[in-house]
Amino acid sequence: MKKFLALLLALIMVLSLSAVAFAAEGEEAVDPDSIEDNMTAADGVYKVAFVTDVGQLKDKSFNEGTWNGVKCYAAAHELSYKYYQPANGAEATDDDRIKAMQDAVDGGAEIIVCAGFLQEAALTATAIANPDVNFVFIDGWALADADGNPLENVAAVSYQEEQSGYFAGYAVVKEGYTQLGFCGGGGGTNPACCRYGYGFVQGAAAAAEEMETEVAINYSWAYGANFQASPELQTMVNGWYENNTEIVFSCGGSIFDSITAAASANDGAVIGVDVDQSLQSDTVVTSAMKDLKGSTEWAIGKFYDGEWDEVGGVGTVLGVNDGYVGIPTATWQLTNYSVEDYEKLVEAMKAGDVVVDATVLQGGDIVDVYADSDYVHINYVE
Repeated sequence: MKKFLALLLALIMVLSLSAVAFAAEGEEAVDPDSIEDNMTAADGVYKVAFVTDVGQLKDKSFNEGTWNGVKCYAAAHELSYKYYQPANGAEATDDDRIKAMQDAVDGGAEIIVCAGFLQEAALTATAIANPDVNFVFIDGWALADADGNPLENVAAVSYQEEQSGYFAGYAVVKEGYTQLGFCGGGGGTNPACCRYGYGFVQGAAAAAEEMETEVAINYSWAYGANFQASPELQTMVNGWYENNTEIVFSCGGSIFDSITAAASANDGAVIGVDVDQSLQSDTVVTSAMKDLKGSTEWAIGKFYDGEWDEVGGVGTVLGVNDGYVGIPTATWQLTNYSVEDYEKLVEAMKAGDVVVDATVLQGGDIVDVYADSDYVHINYVE
């Protein structure tokens, strides 16, 4: 697959200047926060729309990263834009999602970006009902009608999160962390979070075996089903830190707030997710990232550049070979693990010398995979 870097616009992901670049060298950085979230179109028509996943728009992670891509593309091309949040928040139904999407259509949207795998049924119904409107399904897959015909007005974009998770797990163990934790969102039903988590364990295991050291991992989906911060989650993670956990991978939107609060109270460390979360908390050592902003801009650009036939009706999977996953070397708090070592690992993965299993596994299954390992010991917390 052709590298997409050459197609990116003159905008880059803030704070993501790393060895795995998320933008072409020499491009001018634009802070998405400098672009207003709520713009007013003089004619009341909003041509580029975003329908959020569960959780907050400004979740410092998945929703926000995708929204940054929407508004940055629109602002750069002088297009009107608007976001729509399905009613009932974390309890949103397919009917709530359909209404948000149809509101975007009725508001004049030419292209609508829908974030999150939970959008599948609503997006299928809305795309069938509105064949002249194009949709981007972030963290999704190719959709079809009841007869199995591809929905050519839907472009699906997904990521090799397992690679990004691997980079993070490998890096922190090489750094010297041996007591790890993973907290995932979606209750173990979110494929992206599952890939992040299993990749994280694989990377940690590979580093532990190379170093001939033992690593313990608390692994849990508890209290993260709705991707929301909660006292219960904070209490659980606080207990982990009190019992010698050193670093926790926060993999689920706003659960980040509970995990960083627990880390701050215990002098612990955190791994962020989706975007570089280092500015959100000084507990963040590194982040397992996918370029939500850049890939969203790329997908919208396919529509406005007249190249929709390349992406419509199919699923595009972006990974290390495309420059869309990685960890941020410019902001990480790692001193023992070097940028040079990271770059070597990136090249080895690109070459196929390091292959990460992308199977969607929950915690219990991962326990079984490593049941006989001399180096990795997983405690699955239900």
